[in-house]
Amino acid sequence: MMVFGFLMRLGQAGLIEISPSWFYQFMTMHGVGMVGIAGMGGAAILYHFLSQYVDLSKKVFIVNLVLFLIGAVLLLGPSLFAGYAGAWTFLYPLPQHPQGQWSATAATVHLTGLALVGVGFLLFHLDNARAIIARYGSLGRALGWPQLFGKSAEEPPPATVVAATMVLIVNILGLVSGASIIIMSIVGILNPAFVIDPLLAKNMIFMFGHIFINASIYMGVIAVYELLPLYAGRPWKPNRVFLAAWNVSALFVIIVYPHHMLMDFAQPTWLHVVGQIVSYGSGFPILVVTAFGALTLVHRSGIKWTAASGFLLLSMFGWSAGVIPAVVDGTIAANRVMHNTLWVPGHFHFYLVLGLLSMFLGFALHYAAGKDSAADRVAFWTYAVGGLGFTCAFLAAGASSVPRRFAVHLPEWQGLAAVGAFFSGVVLLTTLVLVARIAMRARNSA
Repeated sequence: MMVFGFLMRLGQAGLIEISPSWFYQFMTMHGVGMVGIAGMGGAAILYHFLSQYVDLSKKVFIVNLVLFLIGAVLLLGPSLFAGYAGAWTFLYPLPQHPQGQWSATAATVHLTGLALVGVGFLLFHLDNARAIIARYGSLGRALGWPQLFGKSAEEPPPATVVAATMVLIVNILGLVSGASIIIMSIVGILNPAFVIDPLLAKNMIFMFGHIFINASIYMGVIAVYELLPLYAGRPWKPNRVFLAAWNVSALFVIIVYPHHMLMDFAQPTWLHVVGQIVSYGSGFPILVVTAFGALTLVHRSGIKWTAASGFLLLSMFGWSAGVIPAVVDGTIAANRVMHNTLWVPGHFHFYLVLGLLSMFLGFALHYAAGKDSAADRVAFWTYAVGGLGFTCAFLAAGASSVPRRFAVHLPEWQGLAAVGAFFSGVVLLTTLVLVARIAMRARNSA
């Protein structure tokens, strides 16, 4: 998926020639593939740590993985071999009306793969709910309600349990919304007489997509809660502020998605208002307690700095700094001129490249056998600099009103695209090196 993104940036810079049709096929695969991988990586981290507190089903986790892999083949195949280029958003009625670019079969197969991925994650979260309720008695107790609203003398649930409970609540709602519109879209392809309200469809899609990618970060941050204390030699103890932050975010992340639709004039005004107001507050509760908690944890702790602990702390920077351009874009006055520019991929790549993927790399490096090496430390700094340059090239282009989703860039836009392509290549090569080293260490320890 990173290779596809790299090729897109090279094409926009005019350094290689990519036809518009292939550009949008790459964009579709890159978008849906990265979102799916983000979810699966987060689920792996959540499963690894949550299973230390509750009795999870390994079979359900494997079923989720198998459905994900089958779904990935069905998702990517139509774009590679049948020209499907409906983007990860599959906005109605685009899959049904491709203007000859792809067939109804290609669209149906793609959406079926998306549905299978969703079913796997739904089963995964339902099993998490079963295990958590069996251990704590209710989801409310797992969210720390007795400690938050009462005077319970019991220790609050571990941070991992609180995060996992919040994630299953919001992601189940998002997955149900996504599954519903996917099924309706498939019915619409097979029976053109079946018509869906486009605005309703877009709301359901963005509720699903926004919740899913945010839940992926909320699952990934569990690695920070569990592993950073090991390097700092200090425990991460949830308190009332921590519990309040996760409970408030459970509500905010469900209702914040309308900030993706501030350009949709037909949307009810009150939803625009909700989208803007909640945008200001949705990311801050969890982010503040996590980022501030991480800094407090490592301050004067004599922390053991390795590539793993470095990536875990880098993820806090990526998550924290990435929220700034997101809040800017979630402001109606700015959104009117910024939303359809490269500012938007700038902010979400900031989250994902420097935030979420750093969590994954820190987690994997921690458990990879072998001692930290100079090569690992060099790779860390190369990745950090490359990721920052890559995302800032997007943001600078967006600030200059360069449009997003354009396969062909004007000469005036190509300079920043070339900068982005260079740093994209740095991130790609560094990630390949890190993944190869992790795989070799895992093989040697097997």
